[in-house]
Amino acid sequence: MTSGISTAQEVLETYKQAVKEKDVEKLMSAYSPEIHIYDAWGNWELDGKAAWRDNVIGWFDGLNEEGVFLQVDLNDLVVEEGDDTAFAHCAVTYAAHKNETEEKLRQMSNRFTFCMKKVDGSWMITHEHSSLPINTENGKGMFHLR
Repeated sequence: MTSGISTAQEVLETYKQAVKEKDVEKLMSAYSPEIHIYDAWGNWELDGKAAWRDNVIGWFDGLNEEGVFLQVDLNDLVVEEGDDTAFAHCAVTYAAHKNETEEKLRQMSNRFTFCMKKVDGSWMITHEHSSLPINTENGKGMFHLR
């Protein structure tokens, strides 16, 4: 199934909107069935759309239980788009807001690289890598450098 996403930039906009809306299907429409993800959150890697879908469902369920939505901003975005492949790298900031009042509660940023290719004429993410710099003194991820 293709999503009809016509540019690499549109893939990233779909990502941002789907996360804010907590829309699993919209988010999945941006990913190739063979997606490979290096995630900064609890998993070394995720292979395939089913594994990623399960992870996303858990993520969105947790946000719903907490009563928040995430505003996603892509900072320092660089997109290189060729005929059949594209990549983007940026700092992604997730800001949690209360559903009812839209009051901002917290935010964190991490680094992302998205690799994309055209599948049946539609751009899809085929590899995603998120990471954090690590504090060498305590071994903890550094979430608030942005």
